[in-house]
Amino acid sequence: MIKDLLQKIDINLDHVDEKLKETILTLFNMIEELAKENSQLRQDNQRLRDENNRLKGEQGKPDIKPKRKNISSEKERKKQKKKVHKKRKKNPDIKINRTEICPLDKSQLPVGAKFKGYQSVIVQGLKIEADNVEFKKEVYYSASEKKTYIAELPSGYQGGYSPGIKALAIIFKNVCNMSESKIRDFFTNAGVVISAGTISNMLIKDNDPFHQEKKDLVTAGLESTEHQQIDDTKARVNGQNYHTHILCNQHYTAFTTTQHKNRLSVIEVLQNGNPLQFCLNQQALEILAQLKTGAKYRPQLEAFASEKSYSQDEFKALISPLLNQTAVSMVMEAAAIAAYRKGEAHPVIDRLLCDDAPQFKLICQALALCWVHEGRHYKKLCPALKYNAKKLTKFITKFWAYYDKLLAYKNLPSPENVDTLSAEFDQLFSTRTGYNDLDERILKTNAKKDELLLALKYPEIPLHNNAAELAARVIARKRDVSLHTMTAEGTKANDTFLSIIETCKKLKVNPFDYLFDRISKKCELPSLAEIIKSISKNKLALAID
Repeated sequence: MIKDLLQKIDINLDHVDEKLKETILTLFNMIEELAKENSQLRQDNQRLRDENNRLKGEQGKPDIKPKRKNISSEKERKKQKKKVHKKRKKNPDIKINRTEICPLDKSQLPVGAKFKGYQSVIVQGLKIEADNVEFKKEVYYSASEKKTYIAELPSGYQGGYSPGIKALAIIFKNVCNMSESKIRDFFTNAGVVISAGTISNMLIKDNDPFHQEKKDLVTAGLESTEHQQIDDTKARVNGQNYHTHILCNQHYTAFTTTQHKNRLSVIEVLQNGNPLQFCLNQQALEILAQLKTGAKYRPQLEAFASEKSYSQDEFKALISPLLNQTAVSMVMEAAAIAAYRKGEAHPVIDRLLCDDAPQFKLICQALALCWVHEGRHYKKLCPALKYNAKKLTKFITKFWAYYDKLLAYKNLPSPENVDTLSAEFDQLFSTRTGYNDLDERILKTNAKKDELLLALKYPEIPLHNNAAELAARVIARKRDVSLHTMTAEGTKANDTFLSIIETCKKLKVNPFDYLFDRISKKCELPSLAEIIKSISKNKLALAID
């Protein structure tokens, strides 16, 4: 095959005359372009054949997905550490529920044998059985008042089911990733008579206290650090395409599903669902200039410039008569960013870590980009020639070697190393290899220097956005089981419980214990927001000391 023949072309150009070398590299790049074009044309040709067959009433080529190229950078990112075998504890920290004595047959003992105590062996088990309770509520009747008095059920018992049933249903749905039909199967086999509708109501209805808990934990999380991480992934609501946004730091993870993933949606997520405000002040006009739009409308906009905040409908009605539809959208984004930065009703994030998607830009004062995302761009390159493949491998090795230096700086920041690392960045990402696709990619990375090196100024910022990406996988796994939510109420419940459960995991709180505590209305455990505030307060105290 042609691909195999191209891979065999492997020559050393180090000692070739410069003019000849330039000619050979030009030919190599022509081959790379033709190889890419040929691959694209083959795909387009197959699509046209399939469509032609479909119009004839025939079947096209079976849609068998080719093996995807591995573009993960985890192997390069993680340092290869020598594994040290640690002996596992024989008796891990296991809660003992009961103790039983295993007697020895005394007839087997020789004369004179003395009792020396017990040898403990811990065996873990699980008891799954129905715990149906018949409550007899006392009833009194007052003849004088002609009124009946009936005792209340214990807290958390409502709708004919215990708090444990609802807590388990939520855990099965959001931790074990079970479908509602399988949850019902489990309960039925355990002796609980329950309908599919009841399970659905447990997961969706009457969850206002949990929605408030989510809002509180997000507020606490936003206030706990000066940087936040964000990402988004696809979602489906009643057959329509939506987007789930992931907002997190080391203390919490929050999910919010919206119809769009534009800047206005991102701002709404960053201000914890508070209604958007719009302010056409001087900062908004400067942001509009950065967006490179609205220059011809600037005189009209300056006439309305002020520090006054408007609601979305008010602001749109104000500017719509002055602008075309595209300009209206951009002006609203700029005004929303300006209002967000004023922070009148929400914490303002100074630094945001994300990928290079345009909707995240300009919202916060400083933007940090993910090195893992940047590394994937290089892994996606598919050189046809072995010569270029070697160039790519060599550069990727240097890429991750530089990343390791940044990681070392983060672990032990020193001002004298800032200039050195900045200069090394310039040197590495001004490299010219002669492989055009690689050289273009290097130039694009070089243009992101300020965002990729923000950790030199703020070492507490992670170098990658894996925390948000791993949270996005939670949504992806839920899509595997349940393709979409059906209602806005169900979508909100899904976001809320996932936020609470994923935050519990980060704070090392047992999700079932926490949910049971809240559903039973005991409220003996501190809220997640209180735990986050306590952690951030302790860290601040240590930093001051």
